[in-house]
Amino acid sequence: MKRQLLFLFVFLNTFTAANAQQQPVKINGIPQLLYWENSPNSVSLKAGVLEIEAGAKTDLFRDPNVTYNTDNAPKLMFVPDKDFVLSATIEHNFVNKWDAGGLVLKADSLNWIKLCFERDYLGYRRVVSVVTKDVSDDANSQTIYENFAHFKIAKADNVVTLYVSTDGKKWLLIRHLQFNTNKEIKVGFLAQSPVGLRCKVKFSNIKYEARKIKDPYLGN
Repeated sequence: MKRQLLFLFVFLNTFTAANAQQQPVKINGIPQLLYWENSPNSVSLKAGVLEIEAGAKTDLFRDPNVTYNTDNAPKLMFVPDKDFVLSATIEHNFVNKWDAGGLVLKADSLNWIKLCFERDYLGYRRVVSVVTKDVSDDANSQTIYENFAHFKIAKADNVVTLYVSTDGKKWLLIRHLQFNTNKEIKVGFLAQSPVGLRCKVKFSNIKYEARKIKDPYLGN
C-alpha cells in the first residue's frame, strides 16, 4: 500500500510538472498568454503572485570559456510589443550558490539577456545581469540586503535597459545596451538552481506596459 501511494505521489508530481509546460498561463496586466520553456518543479499563480520552483542543476548560461553551456532553467515567456516595460518584485531564500530568479529576454539559445536576483559565489544577495551574444557576458552589480528587490527590463526599438530598485520608486540603471535581432523576441520570468536541488522564486507586483521609457537614466 505504501509503495502504491508513493508511486501515485511521484506520478502526480511528474504529471503536474509535465502538464504545466503544455498549458498557457494568463497573468493579470499582461495582455498576451504566457508559455513555458522548460518545465518547473512546481508553479503557483494566486492573486497576481507567481511562484516558480526550479529543479536541480537548472541554469541559463554560456560560459566564455565554452566549458559550460546550458539552457534548462524553467522560463514562463510571452511575446511582447515592440517597445515595452516589464517589472516585478523578485523574492527567494538564497539557499545555494547561484540560486536566482530573474527577468529574461530571449531571441534564441545564443542571443538573450537575463536580469537576476542571485546568491553570488561569495554568498551575497546580488543583482546579476547576463548579456549573451553567442557567449555570455556576466556582470555582478548591486548588493541587496533584503531577500526581495524590484527589477525592471525596458525595450525601446533595439535598445534594452535593465534596472533595480529597493523601494520600487527610485530605479538604478544596471545596463543599457543594443540588442539586435531579426527573430521574434520573448520576455518573461526565470528561476534557476545551478548547483542546488531546487529554488522557489516569488514574482509579485508584476506590471507590463507597451511603451518606450522616457528617460533611460530615471527608468520612467
